[in-house]
Order: sequence, then structure tokens, then C-alpha cells
Amino acid sequence: MIAIGSDHGGFELKEHLKKHLEGAGVEVKDYGVFNEESVDYPDRAEPVCRAVQSGEAERGILLCGTGIGISIAANKFDGIRAALCSDVYSALMAKQHNNANILCLGGRVTGRELAFMIADTWLNAEFLGGRHAERIGKIHDIEKNQ
Repeated sequence: MIAIGSDHGGFELKEHLKKHLEGAGVEVKDYGVFNEESVDYPDRAEPVCRAVQSGEAERGILLCGTGIGISIAANKFDGIRAALCSDVYSALMAKQHNNANILCLGGRVTGRELAFMIADTWLNAEFLGGRHAERIGKIHDIEKNQ
């Protein structure tokens, strides 16, 4: 299951992306928001990150206006590796090299079709492990030593 959530700036793209994913047979749980009323992006990152942390969701997708704020907030959660991606290659590398478990997108700066391609690429990519796993281990060490 993929957890998805956004603030007001990512709401419209979230709704389109959710339909796209469900149409491709991906199980999606929407953690809100459910309208365009202004909300704070850290509050919207938390339930998606918690779902990924607990194993309730395999991965998550978060959106805000640019994707920047929500990715910063998401990366404050232990074990979360949130990647803000604005192109397909970055989405591929985010999974293959960084094992990103949260994809972040900017609802006001990413076109709908591009967002679909980015999400599809990220969801279908596999973590390569090896030297990349060692690097992920170093990230976990940093988290533990804070």
C-alpha cells in the first residue's frame, strides 16, 4: 500500500496522482488533505511518514506547492528517506541508489503527466543494494547519533 498526502498546495496534483495510481492497480491510502483550505505541510507529512515507519504502508508520496517544505519535514522522521524529484532520472536514482521510501513532488511546479511518469518510475524501480546499502547505513548512523 502506498500512503499519499499533501498540503493545500499539492492537493490538486495529489488527487490526479491518486486516480492515476489506482487506475494502474496500486492500492493507495489518502491521508489528506481533502480540500484546498490552507494547512501546514509538517502536519500533513507526519501521518504519511508514520504509516511508512510502522510498516502500514510500503512507501509514501507527499506533495506541497514546491515539494521542498514537505520533503524537509519528512526527512526529520527516523528511517524516512524522502526524495524531492522533479524529473524521471532523479526518481530512478532516488530508489536505486538511496532507497527513498517517500517521494516528494511539487504540486505547483510539476505538470500532471510528468508527475505520473516520476511516480511510476519510482514505484517500479528496485534498490540496488551493495555499496548503496553501506551508504544508507551511514545515514542511519547519523540518525542514531543525533
